[in-house]
Amino acid sequence: MTQDVQFSAEANPFAAAEQVCATLGTLTDALFDERTSRHPAASLGTLRPAEHPAAEALFGLPLAPNGPVHAAVDRLGTVLTAGTARPGTGARVADRVTAALHTRYGGGAVRGAIADRGTTSAALFQLPVTGEFADPKLRPPFAPALAALAAGQQTRRPVELATGAGAEVRLVVPPGFHPLTSPGGPAGVCSRTVPAPAGGADGVDPATAAAAEELTGHLAEVAEELFSGDGPEQRRDFAVISATLADLVHDAGTVYAGVCALDVDGRASDAALVVSLARHPLPITALATELATVRRHAEVWTVLLPAGPAAVLVEGRTVPVPGPLSADGQRRWVVTSAVEAFVPLPDGGTVLCVQLSTAQPEDWDLYTRAFAELLKSVQFGWDGEVAGAVRAPVPAASAAAPAPVEQEPEEVPAQLPPEDFNPFAPVAEASPADAEPQAAPARRKGTPVMVPPPDFNPFAPESLPSTPETPPAAAAPATDPFGTVTADQSDPFGTTLAAQGPAVPPPPSAPPAVPAQAAAAQDAPRKGTPVMVPPPDFNPFAPGSLPSTPEETTETDAAEASGPETRPFG
Repeated sequence: MTQDVQFSAEANPFAAAEQVCATLGTLTDALFDERTSRHPAASLGTLRPAEHPAAEALFGLPLAPNGPVHAAVDRLGTVLTAGTARPGTGARVADRVTAALHTRYGGGAVRGAIADRGTTSAALFQLPVTGEFADPKLRPPFAPALAALAAGQQTRRPVELATGAGAEVRLVVPPGFHPLTSPGGPAGVCSRTVPAPAGGADGVDPATAAAAEELTGHLAEVAEELFSGDGPEQRRDFAVISATLADLVHDAGTVYAGVCALDVDGRASDAALVVSLARHPLPITALATELATVRRHAEVWTVLLPAGPAAVLVEGRTVPVPGPLSADGQRRWVVTSAVEAFVPLPDGGTVLCVQLSTAQPEDWDLYTRAFAELLKSVQFGWDGEVAGAVRAPVPAASAAAPAPVEQEPEEVPAQLPPEDFNPFAPVAEASPADAEPQAAPARRKGTPVMVPPPDFNPFAPESLPSTPETPPAAAAPATDPFGTVTADQSDPFGTTLAAQGPAVPPPPSAPPAVPAQAAAAQDAPRKGTPVMVPPPDFNPFAPGSLPSTPEETTETDAAEASGPETRPFG
């Protein structure tokens, strides 16, 4: 199986933290056994952080002012704080802590390492390891506790911090996890008590020496808790191997790295939890789209936490267990179920990444419920400064005396219209007296256009000039897409057939002149019945539209003289 590009640091800003999570999963699988001390499974859900008095005001707890730190709070859990304004000095402490733990446990060869090899390092154990994507069929389901985060809920406003404090996050880790990071943070980050340098010191910075000493005691305490029923060799192996990862954890931006050992109905169950900060300027919608595009085998949801919108990813991963750490010395692979949440901080350039993985899919619902409660506890603080914002520098000329006028570029005065200017009023023609004299009339280009007057009405009957010489053209028949209208537009249903033969010309605009011979012929006796042709403007629905003929007058008089008996309706 080839490594997916999603886990490379070049293509994924969260790859380093995901590598830390995969490495912790390797440690739990290789070093935990049936003799490991385990908490009951109920420890993940016995506490109800929402009912704690300090649950809604984590920034009111007296934690170190310049964390990250984590501290256990009674009946609440482990409260973790991390910020963007205090990255620490980056001093290396892994070698110093590893040597101190060797001395503490009386020396001897650690599992997978050679005693006389010299300095013990993570490379001797083939660490860190990088996870790879698993078969999509092995992807865990999007648990109901995670899906419930997509429901609408009220969000909290970030706590206002002092200027220069950057963006800070606080959250609650449930009981049952053992942190492998120091409660005081790496060197140069926390305000721990730093002793004065004693005479004959080895030249190490006092803050670095104090951080290394604190981490040494913390890892020894965690090893005692996890392997209280085993001998000193198991505690030494776990503490020393964990110490070799100290610099790797810090360089990955990890602020909390812990492991969980539970007893679920007499069955062993392990998990790893990593909290980190990474630079990623994309908004949540673009981040979720990017995750869904790059990680095609994963399931990505956009949810709404009390701290704000977030993207939650669920996927299956395969994690290698190096040969030096395995019991039989052979390299093998372990399939893990992983959930990862990405919560943008208010500064617009930092993302909180929280991820949990376990090799026991049957306990997926148990861990996702605890993971969802952890996400609900996230709270933000912010000083109002946007990450990566650069203020425009003040030009040097603004502080000095103004430059000479002749050196400044000539400015064109702006022509401002008067207050009563009406851009829609007709343009008035200027009189010859107001016009400025010109040396010669300018030659005009283009075609002159006749501009109509302001009161021009294009629909008035007299607007178009009459041209009696040219007879009006016959109107073109209207387009009939359905073929139902014939030539006669008075019949819209096409029931009347057009007359055969040539088209009838339109009536003339003026009566034709009758020659003298034709006039004499008109006086001759006519044959047939005379027909009255209505004029062009005849309106058959107007009262009295037709003139009365002599025949009609006679009939009307006769009807009036006939009396009521011939007019039954009066």
